[in-house]
Amino acid sequence: MFDALTSRLGSIIEKLRGRGALTEADVNTALREVRVALLEADVALPVVKDFISHVQEKAIGQDVLHSISAGQLVVKIVHDALVEFLGQEVIDIELKATPPVVILMVGLQGSGKTSMTAKLGNYLAQKQKRKVLMASLDVYRPAAREQLQTLGHHCHIDTLSIIAEEKPLTITERALERARLEGYDVLILDTAGRLHIDQELMKEIVTVRNLSKPAETILVADAMTGQDAVTIAREFDEKVGITAIALSRIDGDARGGAALSMRAVTGKPLKLLGTGEKPDQLELFHPDRVATRILGMGDVVSLVERAMETVDQEEAEKLALQMQTGQFDLNSMEAQLLQMNKMGGFSSLMGMIPGLNKFQDKITQAGLNDNFIQRQIAIIRSMTKKERKDARLINGSRKRRIASGSGTSIQDVNKLLKQFRDMGDMMKRMQKLGKKGLLRQGLQGLMPRR
Repeated sequence: MFDALTSRLGSIIEKLRGRGALTEADVNTALREVRVALLEADVALPVVKDFISHVQEKAIGQDVLHSISAGQLVVKIVHDALVEFLGQEVIDIELKATPPVVILMVGLQGSGKTSMTAKLGNYLAQKQKRKVLMASLDVYRPAAREQLQTLGHHCHIDTLSIIAEEKPLTITERALERARLEGYDVLILDTAGRLHIDQELMKEIVTVRNLSKPAETILVADAMTGQDAVTIAREFDEKVGITAIALSRIDGDARGGAALSMRAVTGKPLKLLGTGEKPDQLELFHPDRVATRILGMGDVVSLVERAMETVDQEEAEKLALQMQTGQFDLNSMEAQLLQMNKMGGFSSLMGMIPGLNKFQDKITQAGLNDNFIQRQIAIIRSMTKKERKDARLINGSRKRRIASGSGTSIQDVNKLLKQFRDMGDMMKRMQKLGKKGLLRQGLQGLMPRR
């Protein structure tokens, strides 16, 4: 998400960074470009106008125009304005109510609502240590209730049993009764979606809401919907009364204007982001981190958090020992690639590393993406055990066999082996420098000698 916006804003910010003091004309020129960037990212026009007006008011003034680091200050003002428009603080799911706490999931059909329900259930069970029950009220979409049941089984989250011909209100009553009797902390109700907003849908949701008295009514919107998402959010808020927004499929959207627009138009907080298809690919929405990523400054905090959650500690320690003792082989390299996949893949991590967005074009041209990692893993797995332990055994005929077995080319195999040798050389230099030498010389000490 935000790829195109990050790219445009990044080039604008680069022009400002080298400046000493800025004139009012400089600021206005930059903000015109920011306006175009926001509109191209599908941010709603009224939101763009408010945002530009807000930034302009703070940027054009004595403190900025006569400041030595005026360019940097404008960047900070844009960053702070983004944080303000995105919501300023992280707001977790509201669970301060008498159990079972009811969470009502609403949205249009195809928005990813059922998947988001399962992800939220998984998040509450794993991170918040709550006992969760999920129930599908969607009696209209074929196999909708079975879908939630399957997802629940996969996540080890309880779901309400399915009774044929049952109406949504009856399902709600039965879910509430079971949740109370069996001591569940949270009950998540997945309501039916429609292809468009209609009165019958809204009446049904309002009836369910009045019966279940939810602590949260979360609107699930597809991040790829664009400006239509704003209209949907406004309609649901006016007719049902939402308390929060969850964006699904943010990994597939290059624009991200919906995130900026929906919060500003409804005044309701963005709480959840669906970052992929897996049950654990759900994140709390951090306005400051998202703003930093939009401006191409990376997100080291999220990167570290993701590493702590996904990296196998035992495997990491084993790899560190191999690096220290110079026993780094192709099995070690495969382990590293698999850890990267666990953390969300190359494309997901790229936006979190500060400064890497500047090299986006070169990275794309080089073909460095998630498919690249999968190809490398396939190449290593096409080798024999002896070849993985000793890459020096791999001659021309072996390369042809490995390329054929992995569905790649000999050139791909050569690239992987070169990368492996470069990594091995770096390990040797780390071992030679030792801890004190590494601290003294830093990254320069790891660079190849010319």
